[in-house]
Amino acid sequence: MQLPIDDRILETLESSGLILSPAVIALNIDKSRDEVNRRLSVLVDHELVQRVKRGYYEITDLGEQYLEGELDASELDESTDEN
Repeated sequence: MQLPIDDRILETLESSGLILSPAVIALNIDKSRDEVNRRLSVLVDHELVQRVKRGYYEITDLGEQYLEGELDASELDESTDEN
């Protein structure tokens, strides 16, 4: 599930402490908005990011735990397979 871009998206959301749009995230990590949008959907599915309202996202507590190394990405894959 996790790709290097996912870590960069999560790090950008965490370091900003703000609710950001895919366009702002893309600008900060030098990726396309479309690519960021696709990955945000995956991160929302895994509950690492939450959609605050249409087009705006923030990192969740689970996302912060992942960045701190307290959560393994393989655990996320297993939990979503059960759904």
